[in-house]
Amino acid sequence: MSSESDLVIEPLNRHHRKAAFLCSIESLDRYLKRQANQDIKRRVSRVFVVRDRQDEKRVLGYYTLSTLSIDLSVLPEKIAKKLPKHPIPAALVGRLAVDVSAQGHGIGKILLSNAIKRTLAVSDEIAIYAIVVDAINEEAESFYMRYGFAHLASEGKRLFLPLKSF
Repeated sequence: MSSESDLVIEPLNRHHRKAAFLCSIESLDRYLKRQANQDIKRRVSRVFVVRDRQDEKRVLGYYTLSTLSIDLSVLPEKIAKKLPKHPIPAALVGRLAVDVSAQGHGIGKILLSNAIKRTLAVSDEIAIYAIVVDAINEEAESFYMRYGFAHLASEGKRLFLPLKSF
């Protein structure tokens, strides 16, 4: 596997080989292959892929980024009582997946870090209180919690990380 300096993260585009991507979670594979381009065209999500600098077409992993509002009722009471009494703006990493050939090499951490950096950059221009993630399974939930994400109340596997953490 390449070193981090040999990797490029860029918006998904036509030349990326989506059909070859396989992360072992069928819904994440299907999303990239069948729905990602539609979401981009409709402006409901942005999709970023990671690739090796030497191979412009092969997708090693991807994540999606969009916006949402967090209702105060799902935030921990300790946090909610310090915030205005209306929904709070957030960025959503709705999907994050790594190709089986690249798993175990830190690609997921690199993608999450990139999503956080992009969100922080945008938060200089528009208000974003937190990053929210949807953990697809317990393994993903554990991954996000290692980086400081906490559960939103009554939201299943939806977790959040306030940007003030950075």
